[in-house]
Order: sequence, then C-alpha cells, then structure tokens
Amino acid sequence: MDKKILLIYTGGTIGMNSSENGYFPQKGFLQELLKEIHVLRNEKMPEWELLELDPLLDSSNVTVNEWNKIGSIVKENYDSFDGFVILHGTDTMAYTASALSFTLENLSKPVVITGSQIPLFEVRSDGLDNLVTAMMVAAEGRINEVALCFGNKLIRGNRSTKVSTSNLNAFSSPNYPLLADIGTQVYYNTMIPQKEADLPFRVQHLDKIPIGIIKVFPGIQFEYFEEIMTKSLRGIVLETFGAGNIPGSADAILPIVKKAYENGTVLVICSQCLKGSVSLGAYETSVALKNAGAVCGYDMTTEAAVSKLYYLFSCGYDVQTVKQKMEEDIAGEITRI
Repeated sequence: MDKKILLIYTGGTIGMNSSENGYFPQKGFLQELLKEIHVLRNEKMPEWELLELDPLLDSSNVTVNEWNKIGSIVKENYDSFDGFVILHGTDTMAYTASALSFTLENLSKPVVITGSQIPLFEVRSDGLDNLVTAMMVAAEGRINEVALCFGNKLIRGNRSTKVSTSNLNAFSSPNYPLLADIGTQVYYNTMIPQKEADLPFRVQHLDKIPIGIIKVFPGIQFEYFEEIMTKSLRGIVLETFGAGNIPGSADAILPIVKKAYENGTVLVICSQCLKGSVSLGAYETSVALKNAGAVCGYDMTTEAAVSKLYYLFSCGYDVQTVKQKMEEDIAGEITRI
C-alpha cells in the first residue's frame, strides 16, 4: 500500500511491559515489539513510523499538556503522512478523542485513536487487531476526522465513552451511529456525510482552564458545593438524572447557579444516562436550571462537554459566546432536539 502512517505512542496499555508492580510504559519497548510483528510489514499494510511521547504515561495521568503535545506532533508532521494513529490508554481515551476532535481544526486526513485492554506482548492481546485495523482505516482515508477504533467499532471521537473495564469491546457510541462496523471488512456507514475541509488545517492550543464535574445523587446537599463556585472556576459539568432533573427542592441549587452566573462560570447540564438527551424544562425539577441560565448539553457525553469547555475558553471567547457555542454542534458532538 502506497500510504504512510505516523504512529504516536502516548504510553497506554497496548505498549506496556510487565514488572512485579504491574504493567508500566517503558521507553523503546513498543518499538521492539512492533519489529517482531510480521503482519505490519505485509505489502497490504501502509508504511509507518513510530514516535513516542516523552515521558510515556499511563492514561490516567494524561492532561491538557498531552493533548497539546499530540496536536503539535500532528501539526509538525501533517504534510509528511497520509494519516495518524494515536496509541493511547483506555481510561482517558474518550477524553483525548473528544479534545482532539475540537483542537485539530479543518482535518483533511484521518486521525485514529486506539489501544488495548491487554498489552501487546501478552498472548491474548487485543492490541494487534486494534492496531492493524486503525492503521488500515488511517491509510484508506475514508474518514477525515478524529475517530476511535476499538473492538470492531469505529466511533466518532467526541461521541465515544468507555463502558467496560474488562470487555475487549470497551467503548460505545450511545447517541450516534458508528462510523464503521469492523468485520471481515471495514463496513463504513455511508449514511454519514463526510466533512469537507476547505480551510487550512490548524491546531488550537488548549489552556489549563479550571473546570469541574458534579455528579448528582439521591440526597445530594447542594449547599456544600457552593464553596467551589469561585471566580477562578470557568466551567462546570453537572451530571443530572434523566433529561436534566435534580433531586429535592429546585430552590436548593439556585444559590449555586446564581453564584456561577455572577462569577462567569458556565454551568453545562449533561445526563447520567448513556442514551438520550437533556431537555431542560421538560420536567418541573429542571425548570430552575433552565430559568437560571444553565446551558443544555443535549446528548453530549461528559467527555465531550468537558473538552469542549477547554476548547472554547482557550479560543478566547467571552462567557456569553461560550454558552451559545456549547449548545451548538461544532464538531459533530451534539444533536439538538
């Protein structure tokens, strides 16, 4: 195959080595593993190069810094490769996929994120199938966006969420069709229109924006969360019940919402449910949030909502513009109803 792919290894399970303290990312170890895999040199495979981040990290330690590093690597090598495969740990893979879907603007090449539940050196590793498929997808060039390839699924990056710690089919796209089903062939979903990048590719650098997440639970006492609503907190994602409902008296959360408004903190309402959409005002228990100016996250995943807040604030938008754009679809991350 006359295509060239850049593999970017961040330090996830797929390339880890073992020790008496468990799996860990070891510099240079993945490179040696890949040299021993003959299928990667098959004539049907694209040409490839491997680049490792320094330091390599367990994905639970991935931050905005790593998102920026990955973006910079893609930018620096954009004209030299036909596609990119990012090897990443599963714990924060959906966050990274979501973040890159916003920061890598006007993509005209595939950026595919993958990894594994079992390290590549282990006999039963799912890593080889995921890696080979991701490389083939990146080389074919049928999708020009950030996608997550894992367990026989190709998912839009900002629609992905991790649903299992042990299943080899660890990710789901609960509110959006798969970009492709992967079986004996890669069956692309032709019903999904492909984006045309008529603007030059660019990467938006992300700032370290103070953002928080609050998960609503039965008996939650909102008054104890009021103290975190400082002027330095720029955005907060509130994971509510169902279509945007909160427990108890609706008045209980109003001081928090009011303080967020006064401080310029953007409050985004997402649902704890995997499937479906937030609909503020549909029930009496969500009217208070709507009337107080909270932003409706519709069917966005929490991962997409958090990374979108990082992105919009890093773009330099004022609070009102951030609120407006949080409710708009800017990278395929949201479906308004």
